[in-house]
Amino acid sequence: MITIIPKPTDIPSDNSTRMVMDELDRMGESYQAVFLEAIDPFSCTLEGETIWACGIRQNGHNFETLSALALSNRVINPPEGIVTCASKVKTSALLVKDKVPTPTTFFTESRHLAGKFIEDHGKAVSKPVYGFDGVGITLVESEAQLGEPPYYLQEYIPNDRDFRVFVINGKAVGAIMRVSDSLTHNIHQGGCGSAVSIDADMNDIAARAVESAGVDYGGVDLLIHDGSYTVLEVNGTPNWHCMQAPIPRLLAEYLVAQNRMEKQ
Repeated sequence: MITIIPKPTDIPSDNSTRMVMDELDRMGESYQAVFLEAIDPFSCTLEGETIWACGIRQNGHNFETLSALALSNRVINPPEGIVTCASKVKTSALLVKDKVPTPTTFFTESRHLAGKFIEDHGKAVSKPVYGFDGVGITLVESEAQLGEPPYYLQEYIPNDRDFRVFVINGKAVGAIMRVSDSLTHNIHQGGCGSAVSIDADMNDIAARAVESAGVDYGGVDLLIHDGSYTVLEVNGTPNWHCMQAPIPRLLAEYLVAQNRMEKQ
C-alpha cells in the first residue's frame, strides 16, 4: 500500500494531495494518508513500502522523521532531495558542479564582498537561502540596499517572463509561462500563468536540473538567457498551477509503478 504524507500547505481550493489521491481512487489503488507529526519512526511498522511526501514543513522534526523512514522504505521525493531543493545554495552548487546552465551566483557573509559582486555586475538579485513562492526576492544596485547576512546573490537577467517545467522520472511532462510586471513571476506574487509546449532544450535542461537535485520529480524554474534557458531553482514539492498536463494522474501512475517495483 502507498503511504501518503499530505502537503501541510494544502487548502480546500488548492489541495495537491487530494488531487493525486482522487486519481489513485479512480485507478482502484489502495493508499493511506498519515501526517508526519503522527509518526514515531522508532515504533512505526512501515517497512519495504512506498511513501509519497507531497510536502513537508521546513523543520527538523519533519525532515528527521522522513529521513528515518527512508532507511527502510522507498520515499518519493527522497528527504535529502527535498532539503536540497529547499536550499538555494545547495541547489546552485549542484547545478554548477553538473554544468547545468544557471545564473552567476555568489554567496557570502561579507557585506563588502557582496557589495563588490553587485558593483561588478551593475545590479544583482538578492534571495533568501530558504524561501518559497517568490517571497523576499529583491533587486539590489548597491551595498547600501543589502539586509542582514548571509547574502545569496545572482546576476540580474532582464526578463518579462519565466517558465515552470514539471519533470517526472527524467521527462518534462508539463510547462507554463509566467508573466508579470514585477521582478519575480511567481503565481503567488501576482504572475499570470499559461500552458506552453515543451521544446527539446527545455526538456533537456529541466530534466538535468531535477537529476542534479536528486529528486524523482520537481518543478524547474527557467529564464531565457543567451538564446537558451538557464535554471533559477528546482522545487522538490511543486504545485502545478495553470498546467494543462494531467499532472495528478501522471504522479499517481508513477507512484503505483514505483510501488510495484518495490514489491518485486
